[in-house]
Amino acid sequence: MSEFNEQSTTADVIAGISLTGKVAVVTGASAGLGIETARVLAGAGATVIMLARDPEKLAPVLVQLREENPAAQLDSAILDLADLESVRSCAAQLLPRYPRVDLLINNAGVMACPLGRTAQGFEMQFGTNHLGHFLFTGLLLPALIAAAQGSDSHSRVVSLSSAGHKLSAVDFDDPNYEHTDYDKWQAYGRAKTANALFAVALDQRFAGRGVRAVSVHPGVIMTELSRHMSPEDFEDLASAAPPGEAMVFKSVEQGAATSVWAATSPELENKGGCYLENCNIAAPFVEGADGGVMDHALDPAQAARLWELSEQLVGQTIQ
Repeated sequence: MSEFNEQSTTADVIAGISLTGKVAVVTGASAGLGIETARVLAGAGATVIMLARDPEKLAPVLVQLREENPAAQLDSAILDLADLESVRSCAAQLLPRYPRVDLLINNAGVMACPLGRTAQGFEMQFGTNHLGHFLFTGLLLPALIAAAQGSDSHSRVVSLSSAGHKLSAVDFDDPNYEHTDYDKWQAYGRAKTANALFAVALDQRFAGRGVRAVSVHPGVIMTELSRHMSPEDFEDLASAAPPGEAMVFKSVEQGAATSVWAATSPELENKGGCYLENCNIAAPFVEGADGGVMDHALDPAQAARLWELSEQLVGQTIQ
């Protein structure tokens, strides 16, 4: 157990940690947890590349962070995870500029949106939250591997999952709702399980080359992620939670704390493939207990199957 908990903030977990000389990439950096994560990593000395879909939303955030911290080393690029061509274009821009990347925080996502399709026809939540990040991470792997070479530490990939993974395992037979009726919460659960399984598979494949991966449940935070949700949706979400599990809201600083802890804590230096919550490695889910991670989100066989399916869907072998 770490010294931190559900009330810990980004200021708590970054205290005493220097990221000078490190390069960090944060997706979804134009709102909510992404802004806070980028701010804290830059404040600790990292060069932070902030990625977002909308340049008009990202530009004022960069101005704000530079005003708050004139010494911050910030860069930016446009990344639309719902379009694999944008994913490839962004990675192609970044790799020559940053041949070494120490930290990748896959923070961006959509939640409980109406049925929609990405540019390549994938269901929006699975396509954006998982497949876009799967391809983007795969394309950045040369830089992540390079950062670990000749270093006494691993590079880290942090993927934001959610307690929503408890709502559904991945459906390998119909991942894009082409044959079954769409349910936005089930789709969200599938996508968040996929995020956790991706961390399992990525760590299995690349820990030996210096890249460790974890997934994170940030908690329940009122950010733009919930823009599609009505009051009734929050009631449905609370009622869908396993018995005994409370829905407690966190501040943005508390919500981003587990991502920052995952990216920087010395306690995780030789750990990977795990699911984190409240600035700790989560315990297995137990009926009636608060928190925890379900077996289907950490299953190595499911993770390997999802990796193979994802390679097929994005048309790219990751190695």
